[in-house]
Amino acid sequence: MADPKANLAADRDAIRDLLARYTYNGDRGRVADLAACFTADGVLEFTGNAPIGPAAIAAALSSGTRDPRLTFVRHHITNPLIAVDGDRATARSYFTVHSDFGPDHSGTYDDRLLRTAEGWRFVHRRVRIDWQAETSLFRKMMTR
Repeated sequence: MADPKANLAADRDAIRDLLARYTYNGDRGRVADLAACFTADGVLEFTGNAPIGPAAIAAALSSGTRDPRLTFVRHHITNPLIAVDGDRATARSYFTVHSDFGPDHSGTYDDRLLRTAEGWRFVHRRVRIDWQAETSLFRKMMTR
């Protein structure tokens, strides 16, 4: 008989891997790979946007102009709280972003996840910004 605690630990580890893949792909500009972290009808909710599905998410993240001084981006995720309920899960994490001039912005991710044939995927990811540096190289984002 399978150990339920081992399965829970494996699920949490797989979800942490998903959080990391989203972050690494975003920091490296691999928008299609970031978008592949979502279900077919997954939603990425962020500052005035809520594209649905990987293609729309990739398009939304690729639109607009980028400050040419922005050459270095690193998202750091901390304290993920993960709750697994069968094939569904929730996660909440803090994040901080560093860019060329140091700390740039920070906030929280609130996630709803689904186990799929391809592994865990985001059904809905809400990005909330708590703070943004006055010298940020990103467009002005709403803060709480």
